[in-house]
Amino acid sequence: MRLPMHPRTIALGTAVVLVSFVISLKAMDWLAPSVTVQKPKLAELPPLPQAPRSSTIVAQVSVALSAIRDAAERGAPKTFGGKADNPVQQILQNADIGWTASRGPIAATGAQDVLTLTTPINGTLKVTGALSAKATGAVNDALGSLLGGNVAKQIGAVNIKNINANAEIKGNVTLTARPKLGASWRIEPNLQAQVNLGDTSLSTAGVRISVPAQVKPFIDKAVADQISVVEARLHNDPVFQNNARTQWAKACRSIPLQGTGGTTSMPPMWLELRPIRAIAAQPKVDASSLILTMGIEAETRITEAQTTPNCPFPEKLSIVPPMPSQVAIGLPVDLSFTTLSQLVEAQLKGKTFPEDGSGPVDVTVKSASIAASGDRLLISLLVHAKEKASWFGLGAEATVHIWGRPRLDQPSQTLRLTDVELAVESEAAFGLLGAAARAAIPHMQQTLNDRLVVDLKPFATNAQRKVAAAIADLQKNEEGIRVDAEVNSIRLAGIDFDSKTLRVIVETDGTIKAAVTALPAL
Repeated sequence: MRLPMHPRTIALGTAVVLVSFVISLKAMDWLAPSVTVQKPKLAELPPLPQAPRSSTIVAQVSVALSAIRDAAERGAPKTFGGKADNPVQQILQNADIGWTASRGPIAATGAQDVLTLTTPINGTLKVTGALSAKATGAVNDALGSLLGGNVAKQIGAVNIKNINANAEIKGNVTLTARPKLGASWRIEPNLQAQVNLGDTSLSTAGVRISVPAQVKPFIDKAVADQISVVEARLHNDPVFQNNARTQWAKACRSIPLQGTGGTTSMPPMWLELRPIRAIAAQPKVDASSLILTMGIEAETRITEAQTTPNCPFPEKLSIVPPMPSQVAIGLPVDLSFTTLSQLVEAQLKGKTFPEDGSGPVDVTVKSASIAASGDRLLISLLVHAKEKASWFGLGAEATVHIWGRPRLDQPSQTLRLTDVELAVESEAAFGLLGAAARAAIPHMQQTLNDRLVVDLKPFATNAQRKVAAAIADLQKNEEGIRVDAEVNSIRLAGIDFDSKTLRVIVETDGTIKAAVTALPAL
């Protein structure tokens, strides 16, 4: 006898069957076999050699002639004076020939690598004294001859004893400098001076006294003494060497480029800068400035952790031919394959092939890793394959190995894979699903060939900014000094790898200039 079926009973039974069916499918999915594929044998590579790149940082330091003028203005005495010898002792006795002079504003000009400072001089030559007895008698005899003896006797003896006369000193002083740098870290100014005085004179007791003849030797000596002091100070002053030593110590450092903050997702990278040679070109002088070209040659490399380089200061400064301002830094960027695997997995994990869902099987990447062997890289992908031809949706997991060769894409600043192909050991990976699963492999290979890209643009952009800031910091902006540093291009120059590390050679180009508008007193 057939029992009547209540609609509620029918609905409940149907629900139980459907839930059981879904649970069964999920259980089959979870318990689906994981295909074990033997990993291709990797050829062990020799370690990469230590390959720090040679980098050059050259700055043009422009010292305004106005700054040199102002420093000379503060350092040079404004007044000076002295005593001259008596040139007419047979006429003047107890003579006092003194002079005082003051200088005017200093003017600075430059041309053909010669710096010229000029200043006008104005002053007074004063002569006091008395005529000698012989000179007085000669005057009385002259009056007797002129007026007659009786008249002379009536007049009596002429008493001309005291003499007080003045004359103007007027001229200019010209100082020229042809500065040179020495290998011993000293500046040789090579100073020369010329004193020019106007042809003025005074007459006393009938004797003409030339102002230039009396004063010029003493002004020459005063100027020569000042030159000697300046040259000795520059020759013995270690300030130039000490400043260079300070900048050298600042350049010897490990500079954070990226990944050192607590919230960043980029791998840590540091630029190690190790100066090995100090270079400079001889100074140039033009109409507006004195130009010093100085720099360092350094070994540079990128590391994943901060380092403490050792950079002994050179005893000698290398004098080189004139060169332009430049920031040419070579960066060997060493990425461990652990870091590289993280970058690759971030791009592939969760992707399903074919991406348009057109195939009978969906292949989804669950994890990815990368290793090196010979001249190729091996990408290992743990994938889950699921068939779509039936209601059952059977699936399996397998590790698929794919070969590819790394290639740098200069225009896009990326690292790509070429010659992508499935490793022969992976042919059995989809044996459970057969030809349907293999149909997804070409899609996966094409995607890896087209889209597996390690984007170096974030690093390149960040490196440009950080390197420029670090270079500018070598000459910190202070009062009277302005530094402009710019890294205007960065390019990928080469690639190499061993079993643990992939190295990308990055080169930067830029400029650095410094303008000095104020100096201490000379």
